[in-house]
Amino acid sequence: MMYDRMDNDNSPNFITGEKIILRPLDLGDTELIVNWRNQPFIMDKMICRDPFTITGHEEWVKTMIGTGKVVQFIILEKECLRPIGSTFLRDINYDYEKAEYGIFIGERDAAGRGYGTEAAKLMIDYAFEMLNLHKVFLRFISTNIAAEKSYIKAGFVREAYLKDEIKVAGEFMDVILMSKIRS
Repeated sequence: MMYDRMDNDNSPNFITGEKIILRPLDLGDTELIVNWRNQPFIMDKMICRDPFTITGHEEWVKTMIGTGKVVQFIILEKECLRPIGSTFLRDINYDYEKAEYGIFIGERDAAGRGYGTEAAKLMIDYAFEMLNLHKVFLRFISTNIAAEKSYIKAGFVREAYLKDEIKVAGEFMDVILMSKIRS
C-alpha cells in the first residue's frame, strides 16, 4: 500500500493498491453516491435500505465525515481512474480503538474482480497504520455469500451469527458479524 500526498492532518489524499486507488470522498461525489446506493442490486444487500437523498448525503458529509466520525473513500479503477464504488470506516472510536467497515461496488461490471477484497485490505491497513485502531468490524446480511468470501480473503473472521437481527419489508433477516484485530 502506498499513501500519496499527505495533508497536515495526516490523512492521505490517495491510497494506492495493485488494481485500485482510494481517494477521499468529497461533496462533489454526492450525486454519484446517491445514484449508486439507490440501485436495487446495491440496496438489496444493505442492512440500511432507506433511500439515499442528496440532502441526506450532504448531511452525512457534514456531520460524520466533517467531524471525523467517518473516513470515506471513492474506489477508482487504477488503469482508467473510473469511480466504481465507495468504502468507509464509520463510528470511529479512538477510546476503544475500533471502527465499523463498510463498502459497496456501485458499478455492476466492476463486481467480482477483486476490487472489494483489495479495498478491504487497504482500509484495514489504513485503520491500523494511520488511525492506530485495534479492531475493525463489519456486519452484513447472511445471504450475501459473495461479501463473506471477499471479507474472509481480506482477513476478517466471523465473530457472530445474529439470528433475525433486522427486519426488512416485514421479513426478519440474519446478520453476520466479522472482525479483524490488529496483530
